Amino acid sequence: AFYGPKIDYHIKDSLGREWQCATIQLDFMMPERFGIKYVGPDNEEYQPVMIHRAIYGSVERFMGILIEHFAGAFPTWFAPTQVAVIPIADRHIEYAESVASELKDKGFRVEVDDRQKSTNYKIRDAQLLKVPYMLIVGDREREDGTVSIRLRSEKDLGSIGLDTFIEKLSEEIKTRSATSVFE
Repeated sequence: AFYGPKIDYHIKDSLGREWQCATIQLDFMMPERFGIKYVGPDNEEYQPVMIHRAIYGSVERFMGILIEHFAGAFPTWFAPTQVAVIPIADRHIEYAESVASELKDKGFRVEVDDRQKSTNYKIRDAQLLKVPYMLIVGDREREDGTVSIRLRSEKDLGSIGLDTFIEKLSEEIKTRSATSVFE
């Protein structure tokens, strides 16, 4: 290698394996190859030394390590879909969409699962996709203005007001918590 001193940063994945990600190193050859010069305070020409840095190594490697570390079950703040709203029947779709709209207005990443499948199928699908929160809505939730919360860990938390859910979810995301505020 034509590099000078080098600092490597290694991280461990969920299996305890070490991976080199970030690196900072001196390069004496590239300035020479490019013919780069600068004029110093004494009016003499000097050849600089370049500093190479890679913050994550390769982005692909970093993302692979991150996905593997969380086994795809990202913390809520990082999850592609943070909340899945699941209507129990077709007559609940309108309420589900209004819940989703309110969540989206607050900046959350939300999807409504209005497929013609059973509720258990939709819940299982959201769990397989590792969506942190599922909000199940039916007649009672629509009448009371609540949502029934289910976690991807299969824990059923029962019904709470939508405003309370939004408040707690906002706090979880704001603090970048790795665990659910509902557990």
